[in-house]
This record gives sequence, structure tokens and C-alpha cells, in this order.
Amino acid sequence: MIIVTGGAGLIGSAVIQHLNRIGREDILVVDHLGLTDKWRNLSALRFMDYMEKDAFELLLDNGSAASRLPGRKLEAVIHLGACSATTEPDATYLIRNNFEYSRKLALTALAADARFIYASSAATYGDGENGFADDEQQLATLRPMNMYGYSKQLFDLWALRQGFLDRLVGIKYFNVYGPNEQHKGEMRSLVLKAYEQIGASGSLRLFKSHRPEYGDGEQLRDFVYVKDAAAMTLHFLLNSRAGGIFNIGGGTTVSWNRLAGAVFSAMERPVSIEYIDMPESIRNTYQYRTCADISKIRATGYSAAIGSVEESVQDYIRNYLVPDKRLGD
Repeated sequence: MIIVTGGAGLIGSAVIQHLNRIGREDILVVDHLGLTDKWRNLSALRFMDYMEKDAFELLLDNGSAASRLPGRKLEAVIHLGACSATTEPDATYLIRNNFEYSRKLALTALAADARFIYASSAATYGDGENGFADDEQQLATLRPMNMYGYSKQLFDLWALRQGFLDRLVGIKYFNVYGPNEQHKGEMRSLVLKAYEQIGASGSLRLFKSHRPEYGDGEQLRDFVYVKDAAAMTLHFLLNSRAGGIFNIGGGTTVSWNRLAGAVFSAMERPVSIEYIDMPESIRNTYQYRTCADISKIRATGYSAAIGSVEESVQDYIRNYLVPDKRLGD
């Protein structure tokens, strides 16, 4: 039996679809559906059971999570559920949701001798001053630039200090985009936001650069399509010997202008970009460059090619956004 938290989310639903493709349906999905249409992300997927996150956490607190797995051995917990809003101001909420909940799940998995794969975040790298190497010994040197990143950093450090990291897999996702992200509000990818803006007005707004070494729209990110992110995540389910922190990204940088160009191309529209001032509230915490060092996951045997931005954006827009489909439809 496999537990996937955040299973109705962007990465979680792609992970479940990938599990279905390899014949796994013995899955307990945990999430919080709320008032969004996130339920649509589950409608074409196959799994054994579903629980709301609060109810599942109560079972963890009572030590009775096994009651939802009658007669089945817990094989793995893939913990992707979190508050991922980089602008979330409630530090207490982030600690409870991203740190304390993760700790409960990790201890439950370890007690059951089950694989524990969890989402850390590239936000833990801060401004990148100390690089983007997924080296556990450098964790204490990282300085996240927002509370979300710090909540993820706290769990990484806890696992390290407890001596658990060699038995766990912490994944630092870089900029993931793709089908099933409609529910994410302001945290949706630029691809989806651009698709909507261009469809409505024919043009796209991007932030100006406020650093002289970067031109407007030339800020750089490491983008990875959700299908690649899911495949890289499940590599660690199949490769049970690997442990520690691992980056998941494209392994290269792409400018916002190039990403925007891929969207215009997929929509068969002429490029029309307006550059607007970046809000003062985020200027001091804005990352101008991120790039995943993926040599470590490659060293564990992951050899699949990672799709280019142009190929992946075209697949996303033409096969999912235009026909309004979700993964598995």
C-alpha cells in the first residue's frame, strides 16, 4: 500500500497517474479538496481510498493510521501535501502544516519500515548565494528568503540531525508546471497565467528587472514539466537504496522571455510582452536565477531525457489547456 499526500495536487496527481501506468492502484490519497475544483484532478485516476488531510492527521495523532490499511503492509509514503504559497504570512500555520505534519508522517513511515519520500523545496536555497547543490552537509548554510522556504528547511534539518536522512528521500522541486494546477490560484505557473492572459488580451505582462545584470524578462529559472517531475520522484520508489536530499529540475536555466515565447508559439500567437514594475513587497525576496544541479539523481541511475520547455509547453497547452482536460482524461 502506498500513501500519497497532496494526491489531488499538481505533482501528486501526476505521481498517481504514473503509479497507475505501472499497475499500482493500492493507493490511499490524502488531500484537502476545499472549495476548489481540485477534485477533477482525481476523477480519472485509480486508487483504493481517499481521506481529507485533517481526518488523516487525527489518525496519525492517535497512532491508528493502519486502520485505513486493513490487511495491507505500508510500503511507502510519498508526502507531497503542503502549503506551497511563498507569500503565506502565517508562520505558525506553515510550521504546523509543513514541519510538524511532515515529522509525524516520517516517524509513522519509519516505524513501519516503509519508504518515505517527501517534498522539500528549491526555496530553501534562498537567493542561490550558496549554490544549488543537493548536498546534505550544506543544509545548515542555506538561508531561505521566505517563511515557506524556512518551513521546508526546518524539516530537512530535523531529518539530518535525527540521523534519518539516509533512510528518507527529500526532493527539492524547482519550478514545476503542467496539467492539474488550475486550483493553485496565484501560485499557478506562468504557463497557465500566460495562456489565460494571452487568450483574453493577446499580450502578456512580465516583471521588469530591478537588477542591472538582468534585462527585463531575462530573469532565469529552472523549469521542469510535471510529467518529468513525477517520473523522477517515482525513481526513488523503485530505487530503494538511494537516500538523502535530491534536486528535481531541468538542470538548466530558461528566461521568462523564452518561456513566454514557448507559450505564444504553442498558441500560434505573435509575441507581445509588456514589462511592469515588480511589487515592492517581493523585490527583496525575488530570486533572479535558479538552476538545479541534477548530477546526484543521475548518479543514482536516473537516465531518462528531460523534455525541453518548448516541447513540454506545447504538450501542456495543446493537449490539456485547449481541450480543458486533466491528467488521465
